[in-house]
Amino acid sequence: MTPTNQIPTFNMKVVVHETGLKPDTLRAWERRYGVPNPQRTQGGHRLYSQYEIDMLKWLVTRQEEGMSISHAVELWQQLESDGQNPLSSTGTAVAEPMFSHITGERVDDLRQAWIEACLAFDEYQAQHLLARAFALFPLETVCYEVLQQGLTDIGQGWYEGTITVQQEHFASALALRQMEALMAALPAASRSGRIIVACPPREQHTFSSLLVSLMLRRQGWDVVYLGANVPLDRMEAAVKQIKPAVVVMSAQTLIAAATLLSMAEMLQELGVPLAFGGAVFNHIPQVVDAVPGYFLGRALNKVPHTVEKLIQSAPPLNKVKEAPKMYQAAYDHFVERRAAVEAYLHALPVLAVMPASLLNNTNHEFGDNIEAALRLGDLVMISSNLDWVQGLLLNNHRRLTETSLDEYLAAYHEAVKKEMDKRAAPILHWFEHLHERPL
Repeated sequence: MTPTNQIPTFNMKVVVHETGLKPDTLRAWERRYGVPNPQRTQGGHRLYSQYEIDMLKWLVTRQEEGMSISHAVELWQQLESDGQNPLSSTGTAVAEPMFSHITGERVDDLRQAWIEACLAFDEYQAQHLLARAFALFPLETVCYEVLQQGLTDIGQGWYEGTITVQQEHFASALALRQMEALMAALPAASRSGRIIVACPPREQHTFSSLLVSLMLRRQGWDVVYLGANVPLDRMEAAVKQIKPAVVVMSAQTLIAAATLLSMAEMLQELGVPLAFGGAVFNHIPQVVDAVPGYFLGRALNKVPHTVEKLIQSAPPLNKVKEAPKMYQAAYDHFVERRAAVEAYLHALPVLAVMPASLLNNTNHEFGDNIEAALRLGDLVMISSNLDWVQGLLLNNHRRLTETSLDEYLAAYHEAVKKEMDKRAAPILHWFEHLHERPL
């Protein structure tokens, strides 16, 4: 006997009303993909079952999540061939549940398979795996546990030297396109008040900001996403025009945190609250105390709820630790003499073992970190990065030894003493106490 929900009962008018699809679209899908497959009356009119209406709603939901209709149909057919009912799969209900941490073999397996597809530069397979994940789990689970965690695992592989920068960029680009597609499919804002989400100058990593924007928009907020590396003057102009209830920014590095400080000071003058977070604040907690604003915490999945609470009842700002005045003098002097310091390093025989390109990159990165730490008021912040830098050097440059970083730091100390004057006292003091760093 035919199940009740598969009995052809409804005409096209009902289907159009229930699904929001146009008649031309229904006919095109039927012609190109074989779905739906309505019965015909004696007069030639199409009749659809409730099952086909539910299937069409399912396909529309997959499109709203950024999937092409051809991939959505393919996924439906694959789930059916695997003996699963797509309509009963987790996360396909019209009303998405709030994020909950879902663990288990299926999530881990899908994430690992997605990582492997990215490392093989197989875009089709990677997209297919994401489509399957969205069909099986709530959107939040896929975003946090497949995409975010997947990018974290890939980043760790790059750090360890087992994954190339090209593979990391390929995976990041796929994840960013998925976020953008999901955002584009969301309806218009339903709540009053606007939120700006952006990255400060020198911050190019945008996945976290895009993910936060997506989740805030799913809560009905009007989010203006400005992207990576937003200059200070452009942000000031945008804030004056948009008049946001709050600005949300993320920084992943110490260098970006220093530019975020300038952004925070500008927003304070305009009377606009700043909410901030990112990897650097988790890795170096004392950086939080240098930025006037609201720290969003360590857990990315809790940020949207924290932002909402902040808008509804603004708590007191965190107490900012002001930089000593001598740090500003040291900062100005270091900026002035930095080129001379780096030229001195290139002339030292002890650093000849380092390839010229590596020495240039190390000078650039280390000098930027010194400037950032001086700007933030605590050179000890650099110390927290040194073990990470040493691991990066050893993992990616096999010619170097474990003593390479210590030799470089000793050489840099010598260069500062030779090329800078007494205004460099905070920098020299930091170098003199480096021997206290546990190795």
